[in-house]
Amino acid sequence: RVTSAPKRAELEVALIDLIDCVEGDAPKGAMSLKMFKKDGSLQKIIEDRAKREKQEKEPATHQKRDSFEIFMEERSKKQNNINIMEGSKNKQTISQNDRQIVEDNQIDTKSLEKAMDELNSLIGMEEVKSEVTGLINLIKMRQIRESRGLKSPTTSQHLVFSGNPGTGKTTVARIIGKIYHALGFLSKGHLVEVDRSGLVAGYIGQTAIKTQEVIQSALGGVLFIDEAYSLVPENTPNDFGFEAIDTILKAMEDNRDDFVVIVAGYDNLMSRFIDSNPGLKSRFNKYINFPDYNGNELYSIFQMFLKKNDYKIHEEAQTFLRVYLNSIYENRDDNFGNARDVRNLFEKLVARQANRVVNLSNPTNEDIVTITPADLEGMVSYTIINR
Repeated sequence: RVTSAPKRAELEVALIDLIDCVEGDAPKGAMSLKMFKKDGSLQKIIEDRAKREKQEKEPATHQKRDSFEIFMEERSKKQNNINIMEGSKNKQTISQNDRQIVEDNQIDTKSLEKAMDELNSLIGMEEVKSEVTGLINLIKMRQIRESRGLKSPTTSQHLVFSGNPGTGKTTVARIIGKIYHALGFLSKGHLVEVDRSGLVAGYIGQTAIKTQEVIQSALGGVLFIDEAYSLVPENTPNDFGFEAIDTILKAMEDNRDDFVVIVAGYDNLMSRFIDSNPGLKSRFNKYINFPDYNGNELYSIFQMFLKKNDYKIHEEAQTFLRVYLNSIYENRDDNFGNARDVRNLFEKLVARQANRVVNLSNPTNEDIVTITPADLEGMVSYTIINR
């Protein structure tokens, strides 16, 4: 207890400096000035303090408000950053989800890449490769849409291959089977190749049975019908081939999710085949044309046969062969066999080379693997180049 007046006044001033003492509308927790004795000096101190507090009150409030606003703004920015990060994460997740469709739809990435490498390694066929890539992208997009709960238009995966013999139609059909299997569209992806003789029987009622057996062997893969137009010969409306077509169409409808049919043949004849039946026209709406190989491509195919079988060709023979292959391309007719003609030429040259080398007394490895101009001489085609 302080009894001395000076000491008490000094203590009161100290307390006023330490605590918030106001008169009137005192905030909660403030101490009333009535607790203190009001002498002249103390009253002046109190008035000065009150005046100073009043002057500082609005700026302080404003400063506190700005600080709060700054705090909220910073908090909002942080939240926005979190939202952006979450959004980015979601977008990344969506992108990853799209990639996860590979797993969700049992897409075999390695097998798909291997099949595509096989396709891209084929000589020429740039338009064919582009068309096949489009088919792959269409299937992938359908899978992405389905994974997101979106509707997907029903598209036919059955194909029409048109082109001359030896243009790679069977090879590409086999690769497509592998691609469809890798994408999860076909359960097996194998190829069953057949023509009219493998589908049509000689007696009434047997064609449907024979065709059904072929279909059963092709389920889960690709049924490749070469020279499909032979199933509908002209001016023979009662031909058994029509029964085979009806059986195939039913199987295409019943097994639409695990069965692909590819029909192939000459361009003009395939159009007649498709137009022969409304069912064919509705199910085969994707055409891929296989152009003839030009002279340079034919020579590349010949080199492929050489490499595959450990042969090489003498430089002089190369010059003649290039001229010859360009000549048969420029003068091609309906019997032009494209890669088949090159394969036949290669086999013929290998036989001629063997007849020559086997009579050498001590042939070297170079002799054994090299095709020379001598192996070309005397061939019927040789006179074509020199006339």
